Amino acid sequence: MTGVATLAGTTAVASTASSAAATAPWWDPYRGMPPAVQVLMWFLLVLTLITVLVILLLVVRAWFERRRQRRDVEAAHEGDYLWVFVVPALNEEVTIADSVSRLVAVEATHKAIVVIDDGSDDGTPEVLARLRAQVPELKVLRRELPNARVGKSAGLDDAWEFIHDEVLAGPYADWPTTRVVVGVVDADGRIPPDAPRALAGTFSDERVGGVQALVRIYNRRHYLTWGQDVEFGVMAYVYQLGRSAWGTANMGGNGQYVRLAALDDVVVTEKLPPGVARGPWRDRLTEDQDIGVRLIRAGWRGRQTVLTSVDQQGVTRLRRLFKQRVRWAQGNWQSFSLLRGALRTPVSVGARLDHVAYLLMPLLQLLMGLGLVLSLAFWLFGDVPFYSGWWPSLVFFATLTLVPGFLTLLMTSEPGRHPLLRAVFGLIPYMLYTWLLWPVVTVALVRELAGRRSWTKTDREPLDANLPDDVEPVAGQASTG
Repeated sequence: MTGVATLAGTTAVASTASSAAATAPWWDPYRGMPPAVQVLMWFLLVLTLITVLVILLLVVRAWFERRRQRRDVEAAHEGDYLWVFVVPALNEEVTIADSVSRLVAVEATHKAIVVIDDGSDDGTPEVLARLRAQVPELKVLRRELPNARVGKSAGLDDAWEFIHDEVLAGPYADWPTTRVVVGVVDADGRIPPDAPRALAGTFSDERVGGVQALVRIYNRRHYLTWGQDVEFGVMAYVYQLGRSAWGTANMGGNGQYVRLAALDDVVVTEKLPPGVARGPWRDRLTEDQDIGVRLIRAGWRGRQTVLTSVDQQGVTRLRRLFKQRVRWAQGNWQSFSLLRGALRTPVSVGARLDHVAYLLMPLLQLLMGLGLVLSLAFWLFGDVPFYSGWWPSLVFFATLTLVPGFLTLLMTSEPGRHPLLRAVFGLIPYMLYTWLLWPVVTVALVRELAGRRSWTKTDREPLDANLPDDVEPVAGQASTG
């Protein structure tokens, strides 16, 4: 009875407000609505306008940053650096041979490959044993239970120590940590052979601590994987590249390249994964975001490049994709703890404000989504015109989706494939894809508040599934596991 009375009261108030809202002047569109609703609406409106302005600013800065990075590549010398590629692997018999073979093909004067076998119980150890006999630069770090399988952070922390103790020995003993670049590549990751040359120009700036490569989805023929490919492109071409000009671009879980000296600067002894005494990576669901923010706080600059990429396997099933994104979103909620001290980050004032907005994005998405849900409720039960009071929510999500999506589709189109038409016709499918994933923010918040922090590794698919024409298939027969 109480719920019915409340709904009836809300409906009556909304009905009374509808006539006032319909005749409200343009400068006061929410006149006549309940005071609390007016406050919420004005907040959403201001938030929407700020979002539009910030995205436009990031677009402009991204354009100039892309041109600057092209100039830097011309003067780059990859031989000035030791490139250490770290590959976390847990039951990766389907992908690990392909991953190592592609890293062997990477053109680097000084190179080492470290595979973290995180307690695999499939055919991964046998595959790695065969590869070690064939690849001199390959080193395998085997982790055993109970310390194994407790998260990616634990493996990376052990790899950091392994690099100092094992890799920086023998012929590499005299290499300064400022000239050692640690690249984290997932087991399904594929990086182009010229990646070190494309990255060296950015690392020539000694203030740069980390560089994130463009993430592409190589099996992007499926609708969901196509959406993931555009989504990663939006993050790189607009948000990350725009922030790169400030030096505040963050790191991703795949294709992150970090100077070893920068990792040494953020080593901690608390909030670490089980079994780890000290290391740069803390125990977080999104350890990449956490370490990227802490690198910037330590005075290093973070960059994004689109001049080289890392291709990874996309998820073709909605349920698996949803679970993966819930884990990522929960990691974003965990990053709220990083808000403390955000305004003291050693960057410009504008970059600090953007840094705060970046950390607050899950909350902003939740509020705007709530506003859109409420708008439907008032429209259906209160006779309030949908467009009169709740259009800021639509503008907010349209701005987050359509503008960056259009620009990304335009910039990632292959030459001669009508990029403008591809961008126009790809907008609606991409917007629908983003709406499929909106509930993950709410589900992730519920999990975090309930203290549920377990995670499940995303299963791999056959390597040659859903490949477009411009992606090279894997030679030989891949195991489906």
